[in-house]
Amino acid sequence: MVLQFVNAKAAVHSRSYRRLIKAEPTLLLSDGRLLSDAMARQRVTESEVRQAIRSQGIGAVEDVTAVVLETDGSFSVLSRSQTGSGSSLQNIRQPTLDS
Repeated sequence: MVLQFVNAKAAVHSRSYRRLIKAEPTLLLSDGRLLSDAMARQRVTESEVRQAIRSQGIGAVEDVTAVVLETDGSFSVLSRSQTGSGSSLQNIRQPTLDS
């Protein structure tokens, strides 16, 4: 319990420590293109990303603006019609696009 308290306190007061112990959301798909380097780093397969898209009732990968692996391990899927200004995608690690 003490260790958890010390961890939490240090994370609140130190940005570098927070980066060290906290996961960041990661962009896995951008504008219908899978980001294979990001997927490999996060150990996520193409089939897992496609399953997340299907679970949102979206039939075409091309209709998706973004798939984000959240810090809790869940996937967030934004379709083109839901994206709006895209402000919810700020502060998400966005690697360079690859095929």
